[in-house]
Amino acid sequence: MAKTEIRVGGLGGQGVILCGSIIGKAAALHDGKHATLIQAFGPEARGSACSAQVTVSDAVIGYPYVKQADILILMSPDAYQQFIPSLKPNGLLLYESDLIKIGHDLPAGARALGIPATRFAEELGRRLVLNIVMTGFFAGTTDIVKAEAVEKSVLESVPKGTEELNLKAFRKGLEYGRSLAAKAA
Repeated sequence: MAKTEIRVGGLGGQGVILCGSIIGKAAALHDGKHATLIQAFGPEARGSACSAQVTVSDAVIGYPYVKQADILILMSPDAYQQFIPSLKPNGLLLYESDLIKIGHDLPAGARALGIPATRFAEELGRRLVLNIVMTGFFAGTTDIVKAEAVEKSVLESVPKGTEELNLKAFRKGLEYGRSLAAKAA
């Protein structure tokens, strides 16, 4: 793996930054890779546009900003509209399928895999864990960072007392992602 550029997008309050942070920590602390994280959000904390840029590499990363994403992880329709032009041809779009409707604007050769992350989070009892479901989905559909490393990072990153719920959310996304990846193979 040379370098993989990942952009996570959604709304403030959806846990976008935490999702990106977990992926970066997993790569750097538990998978022997280099990683950077850049975060951006609107003036309001909740409900405004929010994104995280994560770069994962086997080598030192000289430039941390994501220009064209190899992987987009999107949690809201606004994030889809804003970031789909930045997906590389042959890139991978991972999206919240109950909220985002894919248009004809996918770059050439791009793949799109959706997951009803909000619904899964609600079934687990907390809508707020949709970001952890999406993080598991990322781990289940890619091999950028080992799933075990991402799981460790989830447990280290979530508030004390919520580890069990977040672990269930992660594993739900992971299993769903693995089942989609197996069907696509």
